[in-house]
Amino acid sequence: MNRQVGVLLLSIASVAGLALIERIIAQEPTAHPARTPVVVELFTSEGCSSCPPADQLLTKLEAEQPVENAEIIALEQHVDYWDNGSWTDPFSSNSATTRQYDYARALGNGNAYTPQMVVDGQAQFVGSSERQARGTIERAGSVTKIAVTVTLAAPESGGVQTFRINVGAVPVGDTPEIWMAITETGLHSNVRGGENAGEDLHHAAVVRKMKKIDVPKSSGNSSFATEQRVQLDRGWKRENSRLVVFVQDKRTKKILGAAVARFPA
Repeated sequence: MNRQVGVLLLSIASVAGLALIERIIAQEPTAHPARTPVVVELFTSEGCSSCPPADQLLTKLEAEQPVENAEIIALEQHVDYWDNGSWTDPFSSNSATTRQYDYARALGNGNAYTPQMVVDGQAQFVGSSERQARGTIERAGSVTKIAVTVTLAAPESGGVQTFRINVGAVPVGDTPEIWMAITETGLHSNVRGGENAGEDLHHAAVVRKMKKIDVPKSSGNSSFATEQRVQLDRGWKRENSRLVVFVQDKRTKKILGAAVARFPA
């Protein structure tokens, strides 16, 4: 083999080697930054004709998770002030209505309406506005949150599942409250009265139950941990149910951290 041919073959081999390395690099999975949990609450009602588009939007946001920096945690809150003789929303509760009025006072708008979307307890707008929802969620995803984890603490016993909840240090000056919600997806109703009569309405993660649990004694603690025993009602589908835990400032309603966990099969 003469010298020129050898140099040519070496060059070809070098180019082929570089191409192979580039292909390997291209096939390597790209590391994505961790998503920040963002709680998105929708105050809605089956008695409200303008609510179904908002319900659909919340379903889409949770299923597709379209905001890169945010883990969207959906809470579909059904208020009861639309309930009347024409149609009573089977998922409505007075606690959802009370929570919405608490937001009205804290956010300064003084008005409760449907559909209303509230993001991380700090921003509210008409719940069917996808553009506003995405922008607000993206901004919320850029805010540093305290760490919240929810893990199984023990095997199920007698229909009761025990979860362990860990909360990181709460910023000094905040008055934290810890909330726990059970949600269920896949719910729908064939509405027979009211503004949506004749419609088959499908919902996002409907809040089946929500309650305030243990509260840290003060802000600035290094950590806080508790265990909660949770029992699903017989009519709730276990595979569609989730446990949502979030920390919220009592005064400002700002959500400081959140996490969601599945119920084991």
